[in-house]
Amino acid sequence: MENKNKKIKILVTGCVGFIGFHVCNFLTNKGFHVIGIDNINTYYDIKLKKDRLKILNLRKNFNFHKVDISDSLKLKKVFKKEKFEYVLHFAAQAGVRFSIYNPKVYFKSNVEGFFNMINLSLEKKIKHFIFASSSSVYGDQKNFPLKENFNTDKPKSFYAATKKSNEVMAYSYSSIYGMKNTALRFFTLYGPFGRPDMAIFKFTDSISKNKKIELFNNGNHLRDFTHIDTFLLLVEKLIMKPGKKKNPFNVFNIGNGKSEKLIKFINLIEENLKKKSKIIKKPLQRGDVIKTHSSVDKIIKYLLLKNKPITKDLKQGIKEYVNWYKSYYSK
Repeated sequence: MENKNKKIKILVTGCVGFIGFHVCNFLTNKGFHVIGIDNINTYYDIKLKKDRLKILNLRKNFNFHKVDISDSLKLKKVFKKEKFEYVLHFAAQAGVRFSIYNPKVYFKSNVEGFFNMINLSLEKKIKHFIFASSSSVYGDQKNFPLKENFNTDKPKSFYAATKKSNEVMAYSYSSIYGMKNTALRFFTLYGPFGRPDMAIFKFTDSISKNKKIELFNNGNHLRDFTHIDTFLLLVEKLIMKPGKKKNPFNVFNIGNGKSEKLIKFINLIEENLKKKSKIIKKPLQRGDVIKTHSSVDKIIKYLLLKNKPITKDLKQGIKEYVNWYKSYYSK
């Protein structure tokens, strides 16, 4: 029996980034024809990015183009050549703290690059434009869990401000042109092949090497840790279900729906490494929010799910990550 998905072409930007890689891997396994683009920048370890790309290049239904999304001419050529129907836009300059000292880089990629992507998607009549926003758009809130209709007008970092601007631009394109756009507010995604600038890598790497770890806000942060597989359970359903209202813009939280103390996160890493951490406690950093905790009721209702899509609890997820870390970095 022929796989109906092989006739569907999907563009994934940021395809060798953490989220983009896992999505490409998942969709190609499902039989979709995936076009990946990435500029493979030097924000973090290029070897990790190239190793992700090696895995994707093993798939016959995956094509790669090395393109920077801020280069509109090269982007146009990819859109013209590949003729995909759906766009999953995950390419962006990541990192909250880095954005405090390098705002120009974030403007170029996250604002100018985003405009290039959404504008070309409109021109080419893309059926559904899905893009990565962030839980950081909520800023510091007092009411939890965080719901999509909460006010997001006070971002605490320039990174968060760029993500908020993406949502506003996408909303306007939906309102003016009837374009089917969906924003995804990701809550602390983690998993194998994770970014080296993320807390899970930094803690695992430092503890395993007997190095000291810096714990901001004296370790009192609370985070909605969300395994990447939780998102993968949703992505196929989301692609095929764009908004149908007069203004077909949607925004959804992608989270675990539970908040955990950062110190519990560290204790589980210690348990799996069978090593104790050496902690330096530091005050709250500029740009950091104290707590994240998502409500996932909206996406459950929208996709007609019976329960919230949780694949692994924190204990399982960290065990899997530490095993991957030991395997990958012992090569």
